[in-house]
Amino acid sequence: MDKNAFLKAGHPPTLLAAFLYFDLAFMVWVILGPLGVQIAADLGLDHAQKGLMVAIPVLAGAILRIFMGVLVDHLKPKMAGAIGQVIVIAALFVAWQFGIHSFEQTLLLGVFLGVAGASFAVALPLASRWYPPEHQGTALGIAGAGNSGTAIAALVAPGLAIAYGWTNVFGLALVPLVVVFAFYLAVAKDAPECPPAKPLAEYFKVLKDKDAWWFMFFYAVTFGGFVGLASSLTIYFNTQYGLDAKMAGYFTAACVFAGSMVRPIGGAVADRIGGIKSLSVMYVLAALFLGIVSVGLPTAWMALVVFVAAMLALGMGNGAVFQLVPQRFRREIGVMTGLVGMAGGVGGFYLASSLGYAKQATGSYQSGFLIFAALALAALVGLTAVKTRWRTTWGAAHLTSAKI
Repeated sequence: MDKNAFLKAGHPPTLLAAFLYFDLAFMVWVILGPLGVQIAADLGLDHAQKGLMVAIPVLAGAILRIFMGVLVDHLKPKMAGAIGQVIVIAALFVAWQFGIHSFEQTLLLGVFLGVAGASFAVALPLASRWYPPEHQGTALGIAGAGNSGTAIAALVAPGLAIAYGWTNVFGLALVPLVVVFAFYLAVAKDAPECPPAKPLAEYFKVLKDKDAWWFMFFYAVTFGGFVGLASSLTIYFNTQYGLDAKMAGYFTAACVFAGSMVRPIGGAVADRIGGIKSLSVMYVLAALFLGIVSVGLPTAWMALVVFVAAMLALGMGNGAVFQLVPQRFRREIGVMTGLVGMAGGVGGFYLASSLGYAKQATGSYQSGFLIFAALALAALVGLTAVKTRWRTTWGAAHLTSAKI
């Protein structure tokens, strides 16, 4: 890829603002996972409650992505993002000032943290609309690398909780959030090519298109696997291998950082060889590594290596899906980002909660991992079924300059 051509094609300050907003939003979206060991100890939570506590923000974020997608197309991305950031900052301030004293209060906070997860439906259209088709994978990969915020949370939150108490971590998170909010307001710009707002009913007409459902399923596996593991691995390493909260956070951060950083690479590879080919390989690898980890490897270090490999595949898969979506649904990119992102969140909710319930019911995490590995193989079968039609209709060479 010609780097100069990419830089000239869009608006780099907006791309940077979208990345930073997305990064810190994802940091606080999954914050209950890295803090889960301490919260569970203080509130006396069982395995199923721990699984649900870390899964609720993922589910709330999934549902709210639809509404945020609609807001993006009605108010434009910059304003929608500003509203979301204010809500998250206010929720964390209240949690910091008044504390969290029950399982039910963790779930309520989780719902508000879901607004941060919905940032996905803002950051990607904000960046996407500035870039032409041949640069979509790279642009959305860079903006989507804000997934790395989940690694920041895993890396620093457990240590800060040990030093200052887990409630004060919510207050400390406000500092970077407010700084990035100010930067976002100063430099982010809406692209000139923002389609006019349509009646709400128009948005959901896209659900009559079967391709929309395919993309939702494909992303439910790639992103669902990524965020489900990001939310759960601190508790998993603590429960399965007896690592303390801080070391479990470091292990989780390594996994999540791998999956986040390769998202732009996944987008760039998809730009080069085609999203379908790239995504097919990633599903095979993800299923393989999730299957391996399900057996309960003897040491935490062995599990770390396999989880990193799984997250690399899932992260690159995320980039590949969003190389394809703007080609098929360019004018509906706001609502499609919301719908596809919602499906990704639902996949993450399923994985995070099922791991907790599997452990509670069977004493092992194995069934949770195996079922998700099977879903990756099902996605591969689905992708194989649609690829010829996609490449001969909307992805045909005479209709787009992008490789499908």
